[in-house]
Amino acid sequence: MTIRVLLADDQALLRGAFRLLIDAEEDMEVVGEAADGREAVALARATRPDIVLMDIRMPGVDGLGATAEICGDEELSGTRVLILTTFEIDEYVAQALRAGAGGFLGKGADPKELLAAVRTVAAGEALLSPAATRAVIDQFLAQPEPAPGAATSERLAVLTAREREVMSMAATGLTNEEIAERMFVSPFTVRTHVHRAMSKLDARDRAQLVAIAYQTGLVPPGRQV
Repeated sequence: MTIRVLLADDQALLRGAFRLLIDAEEDMEVVGEAADGREAVALARATRPDIVLMDIRMPGVDGLGATAEICGDEELSGTRVLILTTFEIDEYVAQALRAGAGGFLGKGADPKELLAAVRTVAAGEALLSPAATRAVIDQFLAQPEPAPGAATSERLAVLTAREREVMSMAATGLTNEEIAERMFVSPFTVRTHVHRAMSKLDARDRAQLVAIAYQTGLVPPGRQV
C-alpha cells in the first residue's frame, strides 16, 4: 500500500528535497506541494493524502490553522498531519496537538528519521518519543487547560479501567511494548486497548489520545514514568 504524501512548506528548496526523498521510496509518493496553509487545505481536499508534512510558519494561513482545518474536516478523516518544525520545544506543539496533529519532527532530522516518521504517523501512531512526551506535553499541553471537573470525569466514564490504565501509561510516553511488559500482556492486547479508547473518545490518533489524558486530568502535569 502506497502512502500518499502532501508537502506544505513555503520554501521551494525544502519541498524539492522532500519530494526527491519520498518519491524514491517504493511505498510512498508525493501527491502535491503547497506553499502556504490555505493551499495545503485545498490540496488536501483535492488529493486526499494519507499524510501532510506541514510546516508551521507559512504566509497567510499558517500550519496551525491549516492543521485545524484539515483535522476538523470529516471528509479528511483518513488524513494525518505530521508537523515539521524548527520550534520543537515551543507552545506551537501544544497548539498543534489540540488541532489534531499526529506528530512532530524537527527539520534537522536525518532522511531515515523523516521516512520512519511518515510511516509511523500513517499507521495511526503518535510520533512522540518518551522524552518529547514528558518535556513537551507536561510543560505545554497540561498547563493551559482548566482543572478537571465533573464534565471531564464523565468524558472518561466510557472507558474500562484497563483502557484508562493503558491510556495513562501511553500519555507518559511508554510504547506499546513497554506498556505490555508492565501489564504482563501482549503488545497486541495493548494496541487493542489503545484503539478502543481512541474510538470511544473520538480521538483521531494516539497523539490526540495523549492530549485528552492530560486535558481531563487522567495524567497530572509532571508525572514521571
